[in-house]
Amino acid sequence: MAATTVAHQCVKTNDHAMAAGHSVDPARWQAGFEGLMGRIAGPFARVEARSRAGRLVLGLLSDLPRKNCWTNAEWAGEATPHGMQYLLCRASWDADAVRDDVRNYVVEQLHDERAVLVVDETGDLKKGTAPTRSGCSVNTRALRAGSRTLRSLSTSSTRERGHAAVDRELYIPRSWTCEPDRGRAAGLPEDTAFATKPELASRMIGRFLDAGHRVDWVTGDEVYGGNSRLRTVLELRGVGFVLAVASSAGVITGAGKFRADAPAAKVPKRAWQKLSAEAGAKGHRCYDWAVIDLANSGPNHHQLLIRRNRTTGERASYRCSSPAPAPLATLVHVAGSRGRVEETFQSEKGLAGLDEHQVRRFTSWSRWVTLAMRAHAFLAVTRAAEHARHPAPDGLVPLTCNEIQRLFTALVEPAPDSVRRLRWSLWRRRHQARSRISHYHRQAADQT
Repeated sequence: MAATTVAHQCVKTNDHAMAAGHSVDPARWQAGFEGLMGRIAGPFARVEARSRAGRLVLGLLSDLPRKNCWTNAEWAGEATPHGMQYLLCRASWDADAVRDDVRNYVVEQLHDERAVLVVDETGDLKKGTAPTRSGCSVNTRALRAGSRTLRSLSTSSTRERGHAAVDRELYIPRSWTCEPDRGRAAGLPEDTAFATKPELASRMIGRFLDAGHRVDWVTGDEVYGGNSRLRTVLELRGVGFVLAVASSAGVITGAGKFRADAPAAKVPKRAWQKLSAEAGAKGHRCYDWAVIDLANSGPNHHQLLIRRNRTTGERASYRCSSPAPAPLATLVHVAGSRGRVEETFQSEKGLAGLDEHQVRRFTSWSRWVTLAMRAHAFLAVTRAAEHARHPAPDGLVPLTCNEIQRLFTALVEPAPDSVRRLRWSLWRRRHQARSRISHYHRQAADQT
């Protein structure tokens, strides 16, 4: 594609002309995408599979109203969905190696000294009893029969730098691991064993650290804050954490053992500080915060962070640990990073089709989710690069992932022509006719 620059020129409001001066170079974005896909030649046994994976990721970045093998194949100009289905089910390529490259790519492009790993989960409802899908970001979630949940690890830097998923795990309930036939039907590996959500989080964090990446803080919700094994693993790895805990969780102070919500009632008024947990699109989310030192057991310094809603008075507690005492502002920054994982999940679903794959086997699920992570990482990195290259002028908000996807679709990706649409209409109707006949035959056989 020839380099083209689309510029916003002279926006007039109330008889005043404002020079926007914010340019977009589609050729640069296209080169960035090609460079991203070129990083993963190794995990693919054949160049055809890697090329099709690139077309699938482009389809995930498109403005298709629904993204699955059928719609992506039509959009990519393929005659049938069989090639895309083969890519997810049987083609020879290593989804875990591609996942690891997503992690390395995100860390290379977005990491900074204030980055936080966030572990969280997301899921989507699905009919039937086969395993379903899930999503991820330096965050995590679980799978249930009849629904899919994805545990994801997401890296979150400052809001200006951005955030993206760097790992994923599928939570498989004990009922699945205890029934080998059920697991085999879903394509689960033979050695699949039940793992709790904190164990999956520990597995993902371990992969991140073992790859040579460094991060000072991890945060997550009460599922993780209430697990002593995960907390111990983080302390042994030298990683600080700010993990939410239930109000009934036990904490030990110099005065003895209490419920986590008990010390908050004794905090003097002067100890509370108004701080912003995170700056969002609608402004700062300000709360009152206080911190209490806990009894130390081991090399780390332990604290209890308390958040109080300034309107309702509702409180939340966080168990904190770090090699050295951390200032209140740092603990608040880490706790506030949890909100970005929800943004990651929403972007991965809304912009990259994370939850639309319609697959029923583990291999297909892991491959789809990994490619969706790759698509979203491209948007997040492009956003950060554009912010650094062209700060938004007065009167314009900075480019968002949503806006980049719209522009990328309009300026870079090819649009299906009418001949392709007509050909696919015939293919769909022919397939639907065969399916209808098959259903009628099966129904008639059941009734005899």
